[in-house]
Amino acid sequence: MIYKKDANFPYPILAESSIGYKEDHTFQIGVQFEEKVDHYRFSIQHKMSSVFLRQLIVKQDASYLLVIQGKDNQFFSLSPNRMYVDIPQHKISLTKRTSIQLHIVSNKKVSFTENLELTPFYNQFKHEVTVQPYSMLGFSNVVTFEGGMKSPTELFEKRLNPELSSAIKFQLESEFIVIEFKEEAYQLQAAGPALMNPFLYTGLRVALERFVRTYANEDEDYVDLEDIEEPTDLLDYKLHHLMVSKLIGEINFDNIDEVISKISSGVIEKYVKAVEGLKQHEED
Repeated sequence: MIYKKDANFPYPILAESSIGYKEDHTFQIGVQFEEKVDHYRFSIQHKMSSVFLRQLIVKQDASYLLVIQGKDNQFFSLSPNRMYVDIPQHKISLTKRTSIQLHIVSNKKVSFTENLELTPFYNQFKHEVTVQPYSMLGFSNVVTFEGGMKSPTELFEKRLNPELSSAIKFQLESEFIVIEFKEEAYQLQAAGPALMNPFLYTGLRVALERFVRTYANEDEDYVDLEDIEEPTDLLDYKLHHLMVSKLIGEINFDNIDEVISKISSGVIEKYVKAVEGLKQHEED
C-alpha cells in the first residue's frame, strides 16, 4: 500500500513527516518513465540519507520495495545496483492515476541499538526497539502519474499555421506547449531534430515562468514543489511531475535556466553539437 504523511508506527520510521529521525535526514525519490515496445520501465532516482538503513541494505538485512498503485497494487524488489523495474504493458494499466512509492523493509529482526540518527527522545530506550522481519523501516515521498492524458510524457505539440502574422508563435494550452510555424521549412526537419532545440528551450521558459506566477504564494517569487498541491492543469501537472522526478525542490525566476537544463537532458548542448556537426560536414 501507499503510505501518506500521517501514517503512524510504534517505532522510528524514516519518512517525510518522521519525528523519529533527526531533521537533516530524508528519503526522497524521483521517477523516470519510459515507454518501450511492449513494456514500461520505471527507473528510480533516490536520496536516502540514513547511514544506518544503508548499511542494513548492504548487508541484505533490509531491502528496497517499490510499490506501484494504480488499478491494482503491485510490488517489486529493487537492489542498489538495479533501481528500475520493467513491466509488460498488458500487466499494468496507466489509464488512471498511478502512484509510486519506495519502501525500505526489514528482511530479519532489526535492533535500533546502534542507530545514531534518531532524535534524543529515543536515547534512553532505543536498545529496547527491535522490529520483526518484513517490518517497514522507511517510506519515500509519493510520485504520481496522470495516465488519463493523451501523452503523459510529452510536453510539445507542433502545428503549421500559414495565417500567422509572425514566423513562429508559442502558446500554452491545457496539455501542451504549442509551437506554431508559419512555414513548414521553419521547423528545420531536414537539418535534424536537434536544431529545433532553441524553440523547445523558449517554450519551456514560457511555460515555467507561467508556472511560477501561478503557484507562487502571494508576495513570493518562488514555488516549493514539495509543498504545493498537484496542479489540475495537465500541462502544469506534467511540468510539476517532471521537476519532482529530477529531484528539483524549488523553482523561481532566477533558477529557471538551471531547471530547464535538468529536465531537458542538455537541450542546448545537443543543439551546439548538431551545429558543430553541420559545420564540420561543410568543411569536409
